This record gives sequence, structure tokens and C-alpha cells, in this order.
Amino acid sequence: MSRRTKRRKPMAEINVVPYIDVTLVLLIIFMITTPMLQTGVQVDLPQAESAPVEQKEDTPPIVVSIKAPNDYYLKIDNEDDVRIQADEINARVVAVLSNKPATPVLINADNSVAYGTVVTIMAALKNAGVPNVGLMTKSDEQ
Repeated sequence: MSRRTKRRKPMAEINVVPYIDVTLVLLIIFMITTPMLQTGVQVDLPQAESAPVEQKEDTPPIVVSIKAPNDYYLKIDNEDDVRIQADEINARVVAVLSNKPATPVLINADNSVAYGTVVTIMAALKNAGVPNVGLMTKSDEQ
């Protein structure tokens, strides 16, 4: 009984199973550690005086006022504030900007309005195509 030994041919394919295992382990590690990295640091922001924004006389700004979480007002072309629903703000602002693209857009929010409400309006205006959204503040002297 003679046993014949066959020579094995070299394989031309790469075994990718170990690479998939390593990739899966790395994915799990990154999924666990990423939420831990997104914590914020509490800071006490300094108070500073800022220079007023120069206003062009030919283009009065559009002012979106937020007096309460569901109490929105819109002021266009130096007219009186008009009460408006949140979902109508974008359409009105885009309509004005289509005629006068250089019109600045400002948000005037009450001190008691939640930060999330202001950010939601800012994000909606940015998504509507407003290039710059400014925030109105009151100086210490006022």
C-alpha cells in the first residue's frame, strides 16, 4: 500500500473572513466609544460688547421674532410685526429674498424662549436657502 502524496497548488484567492471579523470588532468598538466622546464641557462664557451691525438703508432686514415657543412674528420692510405660524415663515422669507437677495435675516428671540426653538427656526431658514441668519441682542446699556 503505497500512499501517493499529491502536491498542493498554491491558492490564488485571498481568504477575507479574518478581515471581516476584524472589521466587525472595530465597528462595535467605535459604536460603543463614539457616544462617550460627544459629551460637552461646561464653560462660563465671558460677556463682551459687540459693535452694532451696519444696516444698509435701501434693504431693511427681515426680523423673525419669537416671543414664546409657539408665538412667532415676522417683520418685513419696516412694517408692523405680523403674527405668523412657524411653518409659514420659510415661504414668506424665501418670497422676499427672491425679489431682494441681499436682505439680511435676523432672529429676535425672547430671553425665556428655549434654545431648541431658536435653533429649529435657524435651521429651517438655512434649509430654505437663507445664506446668513443673524441673532439680535440687547446691549448692557439698554
